[in-house]
Amino acid sequence: MKKSFYTISGSWVAFSLLSAMPSQHIFAQKENSRPNIIFFLVDDMGWQDTSVPFWTQKTDFNRLYETPNMERLARQGMLFTQAYASSISSPTRCSIMTGANASRHRVTNWTLQKNKSTDRASDVLMMPDWNYNGIAQVSGTNNTFVGTSFVQYLKDSGYHTIHCGKAHWGAIDTPGENPTHFGFETNISGHAAGGLATYLSELSYGHDDQGNPTSLMSVPGLEKYWKTGTFVTEALTLEAIKALDKAKQYNQPFYLYMSHYAIHIPIDKDMRFFDKYKKKGMSDKEAAYASLIEGMDKSLGDIMDWLEKNGEADNTIILFMGDNGGYATGSEWRDEPLFTQNAPLKCGKGSAYEGGIREPMIVSWPGVTEPGSRCDDYVIAEDYYPTILEMAGVTEYKAPQVIDGVSFVPLLKKNGKTSEGRSLYWNCPNLWGENGPGIGPTCTVRKGDWKLIYFYETGRKELYNIPNDIGENNNLVSEYPALVKELSENLGQYLRKVGAQRPSLKATGKLVPWPDEVD
Repeated sequence: MKKSFYTISGSWVAFSLLSAMPSQHIFAQKENSRPNIIFFLVDDMGWQDTSVPFWTQKTDFNRLYETPNMERLARQGMLFTQAYASSISSPTRCSIMTGANASRHRVTNWTLQKNKSTDRASDVLMMPDWNYNGIAQVSGTNNTFVGTSFVQYLKDSGYHTIHCGKAHWGAIDTPGENPTHFGFETNISGHAAGGLATYLSELSYGHDDQGNPTSLMSVPGLEKYWKTGTFVTEALTLEAIKALDKAKQYNQPFYLYMSHYAIHIPIDKDMRFFDKYKKKGMSDKEAAYASLIEGMDKSLGDIMDWLEKNGEADNTIILFMGDNGGYATGSEWRDEPLFTQNAPLKCGKGSAYEGGIREPMIVSWPGVTEPGSRCDDYVIAEDYYPTILEMAGVTEYKAPQVIDGVSFVPLLKKNGKTSEGRSLYWNCPNLWGENGPGIGPTCTVRKGDWKLIYFYETGRKELYNIPNDIGENNNLVSEYPALVKELSENLGQYLRKVGAQRPSLKATGKLVPWPDEVD
């Protein structure tokens, strides 16, 4: 088990400041050289929803979409070809905020209402009593994982912290619903919901004529843009830039978490870009989806422009990532045509296959990352926690939770390898809201080139060599029984160690076997 106490060389702040801090918030920082940090997280963005190729070749989807600012970011930074997250939003976001793997924090499906599971019913399995209330920095709420966020440490060490957009860390009426409870000084439109009622200001982002929300997904805090024709992606960007203008006056480094609701459903038309894609021969829904992507990309460009105009570009780190796979489960599984695809990856959001967990990721750290470089080492969502703190010079901290993440700063500096000998783990003992291949209660391990998926309901195992078979079309279980046994033991032992959960059989009430208990 990795200790949650980290020490990295760096200068210390005055002892008097340290002694004045709460005991759980111990830190050290570099003085006069601390970078601004922007984490640009996109909701439901598939690996192929961009003109930037994250593979060995450019695909038809890369040629279809236009994301010039992602291209711009990739030219000035490092592109990651094997970046992973959970297959569902809340687990990923909770791992980022706590540094804990989803197997440990047990927020393994999406959260919304207090004390209500979002699991779909199964005829065979009974899902575990997972942490459907999310995460929090304080105890007192059942079915909640308690941990200190890295944002709290940033704030305590002198960063001005800004949240803009989607939060989705805790259920309604729990401490985790509000970003300010995690160390954010400014919160723009973040709340418990993981989606939005509408992107359209004509519908007041999900409010009636009296200003009352019409849905649990109504976007709060953007009243000034109602009925103005401002797409919600643009409204959030304008508010983020206002917050940056304010931060510029504070003479302290800032952390901006730009967490777009885009490109989550509903697939509303961003009319700034919709016609362009219709002219490419796309259906209305496909063109609307493409317009969501380019609207998100414009936001990235607007923020990069602000940095350049305000003299902050050379002192600002930008991290870009998606939170789970694109919303594609295969047309044969859906009641309507798909509006996106992740091919050559199999399946999409909610799935243990690569289409559900492999993400677009770019990091630009001026003076550190080599412009236009690529990294083929794998990383996972919880790695952001120690990485961002190391970037910020927060070199010593003592979190109450175990940090599973590993800093990928050595990858950015090209002075170390973090994936050699390392296993990545996923546990989703839940039923998400869709059907499709790889969707359902599963646990998974990736080690080196190999990936093993175990299906809780059937005991089925699938083994893939990912570099040779990125589409996971050739199950090699029968060809490599010794490797299957080794990876099953690796996965089973890890899940037990971190206190992971598993479903039980309705017929008997017994827990289903761990992967190393099934041949």
